[in-house]
Amino acid sequence: MAVPIDSNPVQVKGSTTSYRGPFALMTLLFFLWGFMTVWNDVLIPKFKDAFDLSYFQAMLVQFAFFGAYAIGGGGYALISIRYGDLIARIGYRKGVILGLLIAALGSGLFYPAALLVSYPMFLGALFIVGLGFAMLQIAANPYITILGPERTASARLNLSQAFNSLGTTVGPLVGAWLIFQVFNSPSAHGVDAVRIPYLILAGLFVILAVLFACSRLPEFTAAEPPAAGLGALRHPHMVLGMIAIFMYVGGEVAVGSLLINYLGTPALGQLDEHAAASYLSFYWGGLMIGRFMGALALGDLPTLVKRSLMIAVPLVAFIVITVTASTEKALPYGMLMLGLLIAQFIGGSSPQRMIALFSGTIIALLLTSMLTAGSVAMWTILGVGLFCSVMWSNIFSLAIEGLGDLKSQASSLLVMAILGGAILPLIQGALADAIGIQASFIVPALAFAYVAFYGLWGYRIGRPQEQ
Repeated sequence: MAVPIDSNPVQVKGSTTSYRGPFALMTLLFFLWGFMTVWNDVLIPKFKDAFDLSYFQAMLVQFAFFGAYAIGGGGYALISIRYGDLIARIGYRKGVILGLLIAALGSGLFYPAALLVSYPMFLGALFIVGLGFAMLQIAANPYITILGPERTASARLNLSQAFNSLGTTVGPLVGAWLIFQVFNSPSAHGVDAVRIPYLILAGLFVILAVLFACSRLPEFTAAEPPAAGLGALRHPHMVLGMIAIFMYVGGEVAVGSLLINYLGTPALGQLDEHAAASYLSFYWGGLMIGRFMGALALGDLPTLVKRSLMIAVPLVAFIVITVTASTEKALPYGMLMLGLLIAQFIGGSSPQRMIALFSGTIIALLLTSMLTAGSVAMWTILGVGLFCSVMWSNIFSLAIEGLGDLKSQASSLLVMAILGGAILPLIQGALADAIGIQASFIVPALAFAYVAFYGLWGYRIGRPQEQ
């Protein structure tokens, strides 16, 4: 079934077709790529020890992975200039399948890289995985936004991103368990532990590609052939959104990338790698909690139902942490979740207000962690994840709002801006080598200052008043 991109996907030509099935399958995809992306945070300390790297050299893991987003998004933009928007021509499903197969190839290359004990080859494999994920981002994010009315696009994207964050919550636990314990052998080189886990991931990507190929998903295509050129860049709010994505992704990735090493410093308790990796789930799990709450806040539910469910999400999370971890961990994290709930209520159903408010809170948390020690420094840095939660979805939906057939082209440019995940961690890594890891968190603090600007003013520059 082909549906024009600029039509209302909920009801096309009198149809009342529900897209819950396609939405569920896309959400499964979001989960899997979140599950794998966060493994980079486990690879960084593993490679740092195995290859005796500096912080700057270890951060090349993120540079290779997220740099591929810039190359992939930039390549897609060049194709758009010459031939018109590719996905608007071929459809989103084929774009997703292509991205999955490229990611499978990159994951499979971890096997020979481990056999050859080659750090450059690992970086090359990560670059290929990143290219695949770039294609997935270009296709999947706008596809989610058009599976329903534009007014609830942020809610749908927040819900899908919540399952992406479920993957990033489970991912560190599974990755650390496999790489630091199950496949870690004292008699072999340290990188040998990554061979089998990444081979399994390659197989999962192939299976998911086959599933998408065999599934009957609606194909949204352009109502008219898309014009060549980069028309999306004529919209200032989209261009400023690109910078906001650059800063947000760079800040979020920089914090997550150094968490294991940061928690291993004397000032924060000197945790070993496996114990520190378990705390990654608080950071990335915070994004999941916040995105579920954001999906509710921005949805069309009655106010009483909406607020009741928003209260239930952190309450359930608090109970789960108490039962599975300890009250000692649940109490400080519970206070952070209470702060998130208050911020969500203040933000209401306004994506831009959430962006500004949450960015300011993140800056306060980062500065507190930089200026303190012990449990205060640890929990404030972990709390950053809670307030990063709605950033991607809200920036993305605001940036592409009102662009019609240019949405997938704008998506490619926004994906190119994920380059921030390559550049800012590298800058922070160099700064950590020079002045210490704790002081280096000034880098993400400055990045989120720009994101706050976008939520306050940037999103509306060049946008018609009624939008």
